[in-house]
Amino acid sequence: MTVDRAGRASRATITTVARHVGVSVATVSRVMNGHPTVAPELIERVRAAAAELGYTASPTARSLVLGRTHTVAVVVPDLGNPFFQGILRGVARAADVEGYHVLVADTAEDVAAEPDKALRARGRCDAVVLVSPRLADDRLRDLLPDLGPAVVVNRRAPDGIVPSLHPDYRAGMAVLADHLADLGHRRLLYLAGPAGTFSDRERRAGLADVARARGLDLTVLPGGVTQDDGARAATAVLATDATAVLAFNDLVAMGLLARLREHGVVVPREVSVVGFDGIDLGAAAAPPLTTVRVPAEEIGAAAWRRLARLIDGDDAGDDPAAAQSFRPELVVRSSSAPPPTSPTDKEAS
Repeated sequence: MTVDRAGRASRATITTVARHVGVSVATVSRVMNGHPTVAPELIERVRAAAAELGYTASPTARSLVLGRTHTVAVVVPDLGNPFFQGILRGVARAADVEGYHVLVADTAEDVAAEPDKALRARGRCDAVVLVSPRLADDRLRDLLPDLGPAVVVNRRAPDGIVPSLHPDYRAGMAVLADHLADLGHRRLLYLAGPAGTFSDRERRAGLADVARARGLDLTVLPGGVTQDDGARAATAVLATDATAVLAFNDLVAMGLLARLREHGVVVPREVSVVGFDGIDLGAAAAPPLTTVRVPAEEIGAAAWRRLARLIDGDDAGDDPAAAQSFRPELVVRSSSAPPPTSPTDKEAS
């Protein structure tokens, strides 16, 4: 601290330090920000003066000097979804270790709002993690160059123009279908997610692979992404002869379970229900939900590592088109069991 002419204490500034040492403000700035071109003797003098005067560079001033905010944006379609919360947590914890903060933008599943929200977030940050963008490939391809540095999570970036990280949805859904087939189910029903999205297309492909290989009957009905979507689908599900339902995600499965219970349908005795994502709430469902666990926090941390290299310009040798995938893990609980042995078994309560 310094003292002004009226005897009042005032905060030391970079100008105060520069005058004290007899150098330019730019020189003090270079010293405080670790610039390697300053002579060691001068570094010692500037740091000694800063310590004597109680000067520390403010984050705002440092950002102006470095051209960085040390903040990254994470843009998600629904912050209420525990899966996206897990990705956000992974990014935030990994970024915090390196002194970065996270700004969150929630597009509320509004596809039309995605570009504007992502661009406004990028204007306040050094880079963007774009999670599960719902935009069509051509629109996303046009947007990504304006967001860079950027990585895409839960989807492949068009033409590999930025790094992308995603669960292996195809393999995960195939594991679930094989699990049900091993139990003896031959009539499966898939409650689909958002039409045309990468994650829904991959889930469908995994189901189709198993259905072909094992001679299963597969029905697809519109589902959604929320518990309400799952509840609304219950009547349509009961109108089919499916003995097992694969929901787009755990939230949809949990909504379906709750509504089936209201209808007096006993799960899994009359119909099995499985989810996808492995959120913690699934273990507390009634009955506890069979699912595949996606390592959301691990994906978020890996997204930060890719993004940090882009921010620092240390991405030599990286192939942006090389998407990184993460294989889900089957978690068997009591919502799946062998199918009814006869039609009357399925109708019994």
